[in-house]
Amino acid sequence: MYKYNDMKLSQFRFRLPEEQIAQFPTLYRDDARLLVLHRKTGEIEHKKVSDTVQFFDEKDLFIFNDTKVYPARLFAQKEKTNASIEVFLLRELNHDSKYWDVLVDPARKIRIGNKLNFEGDDAIVAEVIDNTTSRGRTFRFLTDYRIEEFVPKLYALGYAPLPKYIHRPMSPEVQAEYKEVFHDEPVREMDIERYQSIFANKVGAVAAPAACLHFSKQLLKRMEIQGIECECMTSHMSLGNFKPIDVEDLTKAKCESEQFSIPQKLVDAVDTAHKNNKRVCAVGTEIMRALEHVVNTEGQIKAFDGWTNKFIYPPYNFTVANSFFVNLYMPESSQLLMVASFGGYEEVMNAYNEAVKEGYRFGDYGDAMLIVD
Repeated sequence: MYKYNDMKLSQFRFRLPEEQIAQFPTLYRDDARLLVLHRKTGEIEHKKVSDTVQFFDEKDLFIFNDTKVYPARLFAQKEKTNASIEVFLLRELNHDSKYWDVLVDPARKIRIGNKLNFEGDDAIVAEVIDNTTSRGRTFRFLTDYRIEEFVPKLYALGYAPLPKYIHRPMSPEVQAEYKEVFHDEPVREMDIERYQSIFANKVGAVAAPAACLHFSKQLLKRMEIQGIECECMTSHMSLGNFKPIDVEDLTKAKCESEQFSIPQKLVDAVDTAHKNNKRVCAVGTEIMRALEHVVNTEGQIKAFDGWTNKFIYPPYNFTVANSFFVNLYMPESSQLLMVASFGGYEEVMNAYNEAVKEGYRFGDYGDAMLIVD
């Protein structure tokens, strides 16, 4: 049990040099660095993601997220003025009518009745039919494409929905490093492939399950040979993952809802692992949050299909997973709060300070952290 019963947001602030916010992924998924924290002792080890299997045994269970990110960021021009507008696709509201909930930037230029043309396809036009929030709009897409053609055509125009802290100042040095590492592959195509896990199966996320991005087919094969069990659930990541917490008092903080689904096959696998005293490793904060949403007082989970806005911060007692594979997150982020809840506030913040000191890379394209007993 933690001693910190009245924690404040500022306690999760740490100095993160901008150059340690990863702008590109590693060449190979499992080649990222791995900071291992033994939460009972506070011991820290420096490894590679490919070393993950060293910390697990036969019949231990990993839980992955099989959500699929769609290319939600598009670029358009306002009719008549040709003003450049960024459009972020949030969700499809009506498939047949081609209604979408979107964000626009700059929002002040976009009003009801305006029409936008999209780079790359003159056959798609968007009409603004409603204002939903300061940046939110409802679009009706006007096109001659058949219903079954439209969404693939729309996605073909899009870019990976990278978080804003990936801004890529393309100095000559950065460009040279990029070309050397990724063999001059176009940035858009690289992002669409790498801002997506190998488990991606069910379309619905506008942010990647960052922890899952580190797992390669080769690493999964090694896990299989070692007898480690792997199961998937679905949690559609929302933009809430990047929304800053805006209150110092964490008891007043709120978390955006996310849709998730836990199949009975995963429930059975967790029950088996618990009965055999095996490790259950949640891969990503969205997995941990979903598991804790459905757990009962006996530590059992149930099959579920719905939404959660569960906000986890210290102190919190976890009852499903006893290992946690995550990325290295931004200061004062909701993800960092959850990680500190699991690993212990002092232990995790000490580990983060060590990660900064040792030059680890932070963010969705950054390095990873494994917390074990």
